[in-house]
Amino acid sequence: MNNKELALIYVWDAYCGWCYGFSKSLKAFHENHPELPLTVLSGGLFVGERKQPIGAYTHIPEANKRISQLTGVEFGDSYQSLLKEGTFILDSEAAAIGFSALRSFAPERSLNLASSMQRAFYYEGKSLSDPATYQEIAIAHNLDPEAVLARFDDVTSTKDAQADFMKVQQLGVHSYPTLLLQKGNEYIGLGGGVMTADKIEARLDVLIS
Repeated sequence: MNNKELALIYVWDAYCGWCYGFSKSLKAFHENHPELPLTVLSGGLFVGERKQPIGAYTHIPEANKRISQLTGVEFGDSYQSLLKEGTFILDSEAAAIGFSALRSFAPERSLNLASSMQRAFYYEGKSLSDPATYQEIAIAHNLDPEAVLARFDDVTSTKDAQADFMKVQQLGVHSYPTLLLQKGNEYIGLGGGVMTADKIEARLDVLIS
């Protein structure tokens, strides 16, 4: 199998703390492999009945402590206030629509855009249901903020987000973060959780050797 037949698929959710923790490892790994095309898909963690106030998920504060200890990411004071207050609604569909709007203007920067969204929420305590958040991210990435906002409100982005959720289901991915290696028609788990870039690298070597 030559490397031209290999690609990466990253399944994440904007409101997944473990994805926030994993982003640094994934970025480092991806920077070492510009030859591997990367597709970033939204998983849809808090949709339907799971779209609840953050306070309904009582495991989150403890999970965040572990994520910080194991990956070194920082949860900002503004986010901690949201968590403490407990009424903020986790809505992964709105976040997936926002991600789709951003991604449509710079698909090759999907991973960086996803990271910016997670920083906006987990560090700055900003809502990923709020169009203003995407306006700020667009400006930071030199994208046209008005075009991004128009796309956010367009039904195309909703359909695109739903298509992501469906694709993730078809891939049989139920936990995030999940990094897959696509070898032809085969999809193989490559990384996730608290894996370092080196560990992902070692796993890739095994899979392609």
